[in-house]
Amino acid sequence: MQTKTGYSSNPDAQQAVAEAASGFSSPHGLLIMADYKRLPEISELLRERFPNTEMIGTSGTTYLNTKSSDKHLILVAFGSDAIVKAGIIRNLSSHPVTDIPVLKDKLRETGASRDNSIVIEFCTNDEERLVTTIDVALSGTGVPLVGGSVFGYGANEVGRVTYNGETYTDACAYLVIHNTSGKIRVYRENIYGPYHDTKHIVTKVDLATKELTQLDGRPAAEVYSQELGISRDRIIDNVLANPFGRSVGRQIFISSQRELSSNGGIKMFKRLNVNDTISVLKLLDYRSINKETCRQISEECGDISLMLSINCICRYLLFTKENTYGEILGNLASVGTSVGCIGGGEQFNNQHVNQTMVCAVFE
Repeated sequence: MQTKTGYSSNPDAQQAVAEAASGFSSPHGLLIMADYKRLPEISELLRERFPNTEMIGTSGTTYLNTKSSDKHLILVAFGSDAIVKAGIIRNLSSHPVTDIPVLKDKLRETGASRDNSIVIEFCTNDEERLVTTIDVALSGTGVPLVGGSVFGYGANEVGRVTYNGETYTDACAYLVIHNTSGKIRVYRENIYGPYHDTKHIVTKVDLATKELTQLDGRPAAEVYSQELGISRDRIIDNVLANPFGRSVGRQIFISSQRELSSNGGIKMFKRLNVNDTISVLKLLDYRSINKETCRQISEECGDISLMLSINCICRYLLFTKENTYGEILGNLASVGTSVGCIGGGEQFNNQHVNQTMVCAVFE
């Protein structure tokens, strides 16, 4: 697939757009990654510059190869061999299903199918409801989903995305991309494994607050503390080393602890459900795992034009804490042109996950 990337560290929005988009000529699709403050203005400027281009935008800490910042502009342009349709799913907190017929139309219009197509999305909230809703459209098509939750805005601000120059909150912006000249492959990297063989059954939750209230009929915080031999006041700070993982067959989907509750429960970043089987996890040799992920991608994919990834904020905190962030970015860039962002959560097919890297590789 013909792809081009553009970059600018210029703080002026107009000059940044002029610099980053200088090498583009009527792209079929455009992904905008900017800082939170300038995203609306930059998106409007790019819509004026490319009025016939399908485009979406997100914000936060982003990276292009080994350059990473929360203040620069990165653009990804999809060329003439890509059939692209952008869209928006509104009202994530209440009734997102209203916009699913439009997504189905865009899947048909692009001719999206297994192996050569994908839905890339960025959302502001209610991720579990979102992936369940999108799966209504994708089920049976074989078209994968890769996405991320917007992260990196202030406590008194709200997450936002852009679609064709317009700014939305409580929404998900997406691109349906059909690669007519090669395949699109998706990958999910997990750097955690079971702490030991003990598995627990979720017996009580509060879905509204994502609280994991009880495991095996006991307060969740008590179970976690006892298993790891740590005090309750260390549970949240221990998330980088020992999150929870939900087992689905042989796969593990990570759920990160966010806040302790007064009733002995733990509020999570990913919702868990009664009767889920979960385990306490431990951090593995993530440097070796990431190298193996990159080796696998290089081996399985042909002529790679672009790798687009979303890395969880918890992974970013771990890597920066251990001074390995540059190494990880270098590994990704060794595969091919690498762009991505730091997310507050990740979406992969019909799952919302935490502490994970998800990526799409375009041949």
